[in-house]
Amino acid sequence: MALAASSVLAVPLALAGPASGAEAGAYTVTPLTFTVETAGRTCTVDADLYRPAGVDAAHPAPAVLATNGFGGSKADGSTDAIGKAFAARGYVGLVYSGLGFGRSGCLISLDDPRIDGRAAAALVDFLGGARAADDGTRADFVTQDGAGDPRVGMIGGSYGGAIQLATASVDRRLDALVPLITWNDLAYSLAPNAADRATPGVFKWQWANGFYLMGEGQPLLVPSLDPSRINSLRCLHFVTDACDTVRLLNSGRYRDADTRKMLDFARSVSPVSYLDRVKAPTLVVQGRSDSLFNLNEAQDTYERLQARGVETKMIWQSWGHSGGQAPGELDLGQGNLETSYVGQRVLAWFDRYLRHDRSTDTGAEFAYHRSWQSGYGTAARVPALSQKLYLSGDGKLVDNRAKVARGSREYRNRLVPTSHSESSLAGLVGLPDPQPYDVKGTYLGWTSAPLTAPVDVVGSPRATLRVVSPRTERVQGSGDAADKLVLFAKVYDIAPDGRKTLVDRLVAPVRVPDVTRPFTVELPGIVHRYETGHRLEFVIAASDDAYSGNRGIKPVTVTAAPDDTGVLELPVVKGQVG
Repeated sequence: MALAASSVLAVPLALAGPASGAEAGAYTVTPLTFTVETAGRTCTVDADLYRPAGVDAAHPAPAVLATNGFGGSKADGSTDAIGKAFAARGYVGLVYSGLGFGRSGCLISLDDPRIDGRAAAALVDFLGGARAADDGTRADFVTQDGAGDPRVGMIGGSYGGAIQLATASVDRRLDALVPLITWNDLAYSLAPNAADRATPGVFKWQWANGFYLMGEGQPLLVPSLDPSRINSLRCLHFVTDACDTVRLLNSGRYRDADTRKMLDFARSVSPVSYLDRVKAPTLVVQGRSDSLFNLNEAQDTYERLQARGVETKMIWQSWGHSGGQAPGELDLGQGNLETSYVGQRVLAWFDRYLRHDRSTDTGAEFAYHRSWQSGYGTAARVPALSQKLYLSGDGKLVDNRAKVARGSREYRNRLVPTSHSESSLAGLVGLPDPQPYDVKGTYLGWTSAPLTAPVDVVGSPRATLRVVSPRTERVQGSGDAADKLVLFAKVYDIAPDGRKTLVDRLVAPVRVPDVTRPFTVELPGIVHRYETGHRLEFVIAASDDAYSGNRGIKPVTVTAAPDDTGVLELPVVKGQVG
């Protein structure tokens, strides 16, 4: 599915079941509309009801509720296929266009639980028999756990993933959630700071502006006379706070009061702000190949729910917003719900919590796709940091402080980006993307010795760094976060022939809180094997063309001594570097 198919969830979330009822049970599809009141607004929700043959008041079935990824609708290939897939497997399906998309009314409010969550809760009312659709249709054939309490789960990806958590935070009737490739903290997603989330991050301008243009274009892509779909000429189709946030990020000026407002809004529409109200069992699925919502976001959601005693498990699959589809992975447009690992886990999750089959094994606590061998790796938890490497003054990455050579090295940024990790939208639209690169003099790298055996890394590396930048030191207290130093940390795999691979094309953008103090960088989670003979390289670069950069030229020096140098920590599950 490409961007032209009108959904930014351009990944294989086409949960398409058997194409014909003859193969796995017939079903009917009934278009419905609902008029809902949410946060003082009246919105029309456009939906399709999927009813399996033989399901009626005497023979009810549990329900699956789903909506689209950003830019899509109930009719796009990744959304209506969910209704078809689960209806063919005996579930009642209710698939709808999210607010502001397709033919649903109101503005795009970024899965705000007070707006989008309440609208979805009104559809749960319908499934529970507490309300009818606008044409009088009622759903008296959904399994009920109590009066007005339908047995219902949700599944969907990206924008259709966060809505599940938003809905569960305002409606405890949901019984099972399967959010795929979605966000935990939208402030981190769109302007990440891998060193300090209290300091404004580095604007991910390609992703953010792509979403913004797609959203603002909805009234043109799907013309409608519904006045609820228009905000103003200055902010056509989003809620005002969303437009203000994008304008602030594009401005390159981050005064304290303005950035606090931006961070507060972005987090208010993010699971990070409301997960404490989510009770439904949740199977978190995230993609390794995803620079929009990386694995760290899923881990944050998973660990927060687990800490509160919510039944939660997590899978790191191959594909995400940046592509990465691997053979045998979830791609149910090809009919592999029963044969793919993730598909089997989804079916088991719904069997356990929607069909109440207590004998169902819902699988490992944590599972991760491995590109170097068949089958998923599993563990009782996300692997911890287990090996320390030290940044030597001669550019080596060593396994013992005693091996650190004294020395210092410098890089400096230019007025244009000099490093490339990815063209963020290339994975969505199927365009070629140049290989990652860094221009000499604008980055520093530290490289290990060739490995004597394979090394498997699963999780988020962490680096503790100290840099010297007098020009930054003079201006970093201006009250405008744009004057602080920006840099990008990342890990490469260097083959014996010198060919370099940026692992999953991921980088950790950092706006250094204070260059006079050490700082710690949490890199994006990875699942990667470094083969025998390969070398691991840790890099800090001055820029990346997918992100905003430094204001002005800010030379940076990194010094090293055995008792005072940078440290890279790795979550190694097999082998050792060094």
